[in-house]
Amino acid sequence: MPAINTVGIVAKPRSELAARIVPEVIGWLAERGVGVRLDPDSAGYAHRQSELQRKDVPHGTQLVLVLGGDGTLLSAARAIGDSDIPLFAVNLGGLGFLTAITVEDLYPQLELVLRGDFRIGRRRALHCELWRDGRRLYEYHALNDMVLTKAEIARMIDLEVQIDGYFVCVYRADGLIVATPTGSTAYSLSAGGPIVFPTVAALTITPICPHTLSNRPVVLDDEGTIQVINRSGDQSTYLTIDGQVGELLKRNDYVLCRRSRHSISLIQPPNMLFFDVLREKLKWGGR
Repeated sequence: MPAINTVGIVAKPRSELAARIVPEVIGWLAERGVGVRLDPDSAGYAHRQSELQRKDVPHGTQLVLVLGGDGTLLSAARAIGDSDIPLFAVNLGGLGFLTAITVEDLYPQLELVLRGDFRIGRRRALHCELWRDGRRLYEYHALNDMVLTKAEIARMIDLEVQIDGYFVCVYRADGLIVATPTGSTAYSLSAGGPIVFPTVAALTITPICPHTLSNRPVVLDDEGTIQVINRSGDQSTYLTIDGQVGELLKRNDYVLCRRSRHSISLIQPPNMLFFDVLREKLKWGGR
């Protein structure tokens, strides 16, 4: 990793804690000769003018500091795209599976990073394409998941799944989740899906409240291509990527999901492993 002379800052909107930390961390970095590029929320907290959109913040930086929860980190990961700039994620939110660095550890851990003393966890991303009438309408990259859910009240939807061209089944359910190992502790976990260790080369398919109770989550090798076809009517199914961007589907629209060629690099606390995070966040062993 090159020497760090510019840090991008992406902050959670409408956060009193972020409003306090952003000016402090900008000053702390300036004392060490490190410049910053600010997204609109960070610029507002610092009382600075910034014409940068969030997607432009990573350009020319060697590190992106994320101040917020997992939602803020997912947005920052989408902004980084395939540039492979490490994310230093500080938890200002609630649960925070991905933002494992605490506010108390912000400056000690950031000092180590500036000295080059850190480890990186690479998280596999998901490449998704939305197709309609033989044309590819959109491409997306997800760190957590691709979700198809009902867009109407109290109606199930029909979703046909094929893997590498082979028919699996038609799910009648409230929706379907295709998740990465990173996303296995997000929406998929709430829907009854398995927890997958982050380095496992796998994708999971988790139905949401399926009509057939024997429809259970499935874990797949991530070398294959998952095709999910909307067999419900127009405007009845909604596609969501990482819970943040999406599109209404028409009948027979389909989504292709496969492992992305790119991964997201997360700076990890040196003394915290995946199972430490699970114990802390899920209260394993508690009474």
